[in-house]
Amino acid sequence: MKQNTPPRPSDIDQATQPSLGQYVASLKTSRDKVSDREAFLERCQLKYHPPSVAGLPMVGLGGSCGKPAFVLPFVTRFDREIVDRLEGVAERFDMYVEYGAYPHLKLTGSGQEIAAVQDWTSATLIFLRPSYSNKEELLTAIWGALKGSADEQENREEAS
Repeated sequence: MKQNTPPRPSDIDQATQPSLGQYVASLKTSRDKVSDREAFLERCQLKYHPPSVAGLPMVGLGGSCGKPAFVLPFVTRFDREIVDRLEGVAERFDMYVEYGAYPHLKLTGSGQEIAAVQDWTSATLIFLRPSYSNKEELLTAIWGALKGSADEQENREEAS
């Protein structure tokens, strides 16, 4: 399977879409409306037309963090080389990586979480803070750092 190349942020036209933050906010509701079935159904319609960032369609929201999720067109398996590349991305964006169940990229000064990468058996998801000003560039850089693992896996499979 051939892998897609991350598009350049300048190639993506988002002028016709609401900002990522506006879109995420439109999916949420206030405490007094959580029992409103009709309002829920209206919000569901929004989910079926998600925005894209850096050429990746948003596929959902994080269950606990509420950050928008983007699925990569390949599956990643973390190893030292991939972690080194991910840490390099973090450094370029003045961040560091914290490792829990998944790697989380956090701003060096404040410790604010900006992105997280989940490596599932069937998909790789990137969760991204919608208010981060360089989200397209960061998402593209993470995509590029992780892509190497998918290419290497494909080469190993073809050699077997």
